[in-house]
Amino acid sequence: MPNRANLDEIRAFFAKMMAAASGTDDPRYERAFELVRREAFLGPGPWHAFGFTPVAGIGPRYVETPSADPIYLYQNLLFALDVGKRINNGEPFLHAGWIGSVAPKPGEVVCHIGAGTGYYSAILSVLTLPDGAVHAFEIDENLAHRARHNLAPFENVAVTTGDATRLPLPPSDLIYVNAGVVAPPPSWLQALRPGGRMIFPWRPSETVGLTLLLTRAGAAFKVKPLGPSWFIPCVGASNEGECTRIPDSREAWSARSAWLRADREPDGTAVAVYRQMWFSSVEIPAGQQPVA
Repeated sequence: MPNRANLDEIRAFFAKMMAAASGTDDPRYERAFELVRREAFLGPGPWHAFGFTPVAGIGPRYVETPSADPIYLYQNLLFALDVGKRINNGEPFLHAGWIGSVAPKPGEVVCHIGAGTGYYSAILSVLTLPDGAVHAFEIDENLAHRARHNLAPFENVAVTTGDATRLPLPPSDLIYVNAGVVAPPPSWLQALRPGGRMIFPWRPSETVGLTLLLTRAGAAFKVKPLGPSWFIPCVGASNEGECTRIPDSREAWSARSAWLRADREPDGTAVAVYRQMWFSSVEIPAGQQPVA
């Protein structure tokens, strides 16, 4: 029989697949996903993979790996961080695509909201070296404790336990949100530096879920929908009562700019309106486009 692949070979292939899923040719992505070991952030095995089913009336369930061999972790599956709360380590290919879309650069300051046990915080930290910094926020005390332990070897990462919708964020080049948001808090938008990016799962209603990429351009924010996404709700940013105009799926996908109401009140182009901000179907003026 031919020799079977060992764990290092499987991890290296996983890293190549993640780099391909990022949509970029930057060699740093493959190195980052090979360097950061997924098993170091999931706790001792066996682990529980989150299984989906297309059959109506049959909900998702967890499937336990046959053993504690890390080889099972290097595939495009969600694994539980907390089975009871249905909190998972996010889908690898989705996150690879997100990270490729926001393109973290050396020296940038990143806020990771909903860091879990820190796996993607670690990836972001490697991609911002040298001289970058990652501020990881996690509201669940147990997960934050685990993240602080897991991220100890990554000297440019600081973990904060608490509600990122209420805590001050540092001036940021990138805000990376891993929980479903009805509307991003103004403090997040205001924390973005000129040209800064924020990526988050937008959940304006129970039936709409998509990834939005926001880029700061003066007083406005350029909006780019990237694809469907479904995350657990973000504590402090999931109140549909904040919305006075709820978009349907077509309107949500048509969003092209966002504004704080302190800077500009909603007009006839509004597709979603909230107490402190709103989304428009019209792109921001060319003179306010972010500089690359």
